[in-house]
Amino acid sequence: MRRTVDRTAGKVMSMREAVATFVHDGDTVSLEGFTHLVPTAAGHEIIRQGRRDLTVVRMTADIVVDQMLAAGCVTRLVSSFVGNSSAGSLGKLRRRIEHADPEPLAFEEYSHYGMVCRYLAGAQRLPFYPLRSYAGSDLPAVNPGIRQVVSPYPAADGGTERIHVVPPVNPDVTIVHAQRADRRGNTQIWGLTGVQAEAVYAAGKAVVVVEELVADEVVRSDPNRTLIPAHAVDAVVVCPRGAHPSFAQGYYDRDNAFYRSWSAISKDPARLRAWLAEWVYGTADHAEYVARLGEGFWAGLAVGEALSEPVNYGRRL
Repeated sequence: MRRTVDRTAGKVMSMREAVATFVHDGDTVSLEGFTHLVPTAAGHEIIRQGRRDLTVVRMTADIVVDQMLAAGCVTRLVSSFVGNSSAGSLGKLRRRIEHADPEPLAFEEYSHYGMVCRYLAGAQRLPFYPLRSYAGSDLPAVNPGIRQVVSPYPAADGGTERIHVVPPVNPDVTIVHAQRADRRGNTQIWGLTGVQAEAVYAAGKAVVVVEELVADEVVRSDPNRTLIPAHAVDAVVVCPRGAHPSFAQGYYDRDNAFYRSWSAISKDPARLRAWLAEWVYGTADHAEYVARLGEGFWAGLAVGEALSEPVNYGRRL
């Protein structure tokens, strides 16, 4: 049986405390998780606390970004994809970009790999990161942040080579969701991963939201699953089901019905306001959001066991 630990120990704090401490008006906030482990509950708490003038950095700007836009939290978006995760469109985002309704949205667009390179440059404190994949793309024409430099090394033919580069991104705070962590912040993720580790290392502060807090020996028993080490983490928030409507591998499934419903909700401004009023402003925290959905609902997203084989790390005799 897995041991749990005192939630008041180490870096553990509530979501309300973490957002109040680390997210401020005007900040650049990274919210990462690639389809899987989306930090939705953190986005909702940012909305509840009324943050304004945020720059949101998220590779796949999806439902949580649409909700934060609708709540008036975001003035600039940095992303490589916008959409409702193959299930439709983002109504509020489209109104901001296409019609400046109620005001324009500053939008910096990169490719997926361009965003990965920005995080890598930020994590390594480099002035830029080179990549070849913009050759033939029209993105450099619309994004002045994508530039070219002359390589200090000769090309394969011995001539001079110009190569595209992207600037680093160094968020004021990065927030990620994960399956589990210990009280010091050693964070373990499995299943579909994204750029969580790079986004954490690039940031000034990092908040990790987890499904469960576990004892130190649980983390030590499987060290290769630790994607984010304690020294990079400033706060650990325990928030079960905090990635909904996305999924947490081994904990609950993706809520595909919600994704399919979101396009109609966000297309209608009045309906979108009503949804926020009921499900975000109308709930004190994510625990109340979870309870309002009901255990019958969560039973429909339950997952069965699919255990990995044990690994023998060995030890000295």
